[in-house]
Amino acid sequence: MTARRPDSFDGLGYRGREDLSYGGGYGGRSFNNSSNTDLQHWVTTPPDIPGSRNLHYGERTPQFETAAAPAVPSEDIQPAAGASEHLNRFAGFGIGLASLFTENVLAHPCIMFRRQCQVNYHAKTFHLSPFTAVGVMYNITKTQGPKALWKGMGSTFVVQGVTLGAEGIISECTPLPRELSHKWNPKQVLGHLVLKGLTYVVAMPFYSASLIETVQSEIIRDNPGILECVKEGLGRVLGMGIPHSKRLLPLWGLVFPTILHGVLHYIISSAVQKLVMFFLRRGGAPGRPAQAGSETVQGMLDAYFPELMASFAGSLCADVALFPLETVLHRLHIQGTRTIIDNTDLGFEVLPINTQYEGMRDCVSAIRREEGPLGFYKGFGTVVVQYSLHAAVLRITKMIYSSLLQKA
Repeated sequence: MTARRPDSFDGLGYRGREDLSYGGGYGGRSFNNSSNTDLQHWVTTPPDIPGSRNLHYGERTPQFETAAAPAVPSEDIQPAAGASEHLNRFAGFGIGLASLFTENVLAHPCIMFRRQCQVNYHAKTFHLSPFTAVGVMYNITKTQGPKALWKGMGSTFVVQGVTLGAEGIISECTPLPRELSHKWNPKQVLGHLVLKGLTYVVAMPFYSASLIETVQSEIIRDNPGILECVKEGLGRVLGMGIPHSKRLLPLWGLVFPTILHGVLHYIISSAVQKLVMFFLRRGGAPGRPAQAGSETVQGMLDAYFPELMASFAGSLCADVALFPLETVLHRLHIQGTRTIIDNTDLGFEVLPINTQYEGMRDCVSAIRREEGPLGFYKGFGTVVVQYSLHAAVLRITKMIYSSLLQKA
């Protein structure tokens, strides 16, 4: 198809609009003795793109007709908007940081003691109540120092980093979706869950090493470095490092319970989170214009807390529902590693772990036969302490920021 323009036309020399109004005519510059009338037959008005070659140097792009001036001067609006945006970011960062600190640092003693209770098949006290759990944790602190409650915390961050990195690499190298769009289909959901399962498999040996560092008694620990978890995880994959007993289960025997627990935990927490968000948005007050004072501050805080509360509820429901499966998983991971834990009945002694489970089914049968149904819930009281502490920190943080932002 041939171009519909004369040979003498040079598009770079076209001059844009001459009149600011939309009803005015548009003039063209003639070249090579060609009249404007001749060029108007061939030249159509180009799109008025700022910075394009349709404008000569020094000319400005015509804009729409100026609207009526606002009642408030723009100089007053811009500083107010900047201050509101600054307060908004400040509140969101502070509340998110408080939630992250609570989940990973402040709640770590509860996670540590819960895991010790789960793997301690000798224990006579199940610590189903938070009061008995807090008493034994106090005894451990009095005997070994406060550092004993935060042992293995660095390795938990390493496991989280490995998990996020593995998920990103696998999603980039495969067509498995890392996120689900609003218009998802069963194929995308299946691929997303497969990605999660593969991620848990990659992080599994490092999770085992982190579990050992978390439950092992502080009395016999050698103060391992933060990267000791990576070294132990790679050593277990390659069959090198610290020798283990013959009761150590192979990694392929831990794949199914690890994937089952990880995927179910993700499904339950995500479903509850979306359900809570739905009810919070449905039951929220209708939109209203922003006002100065406490209502504006409260609106900024309320914009962040629904998502945090939904995440809180999702994690709580998943941990409660999968607590028995987590007990079985931790016992399988710790078996044969020659780990010595604290005596969770009193908190003053240490005990070795000498289980001989053949697999997941045998572990479930042995716990039910020797410890009863409540044996799957050893250390459940620490879950109550953990999430009560988390809810209290979120509430206190919201009150503090409400007070600070109202005075700002």
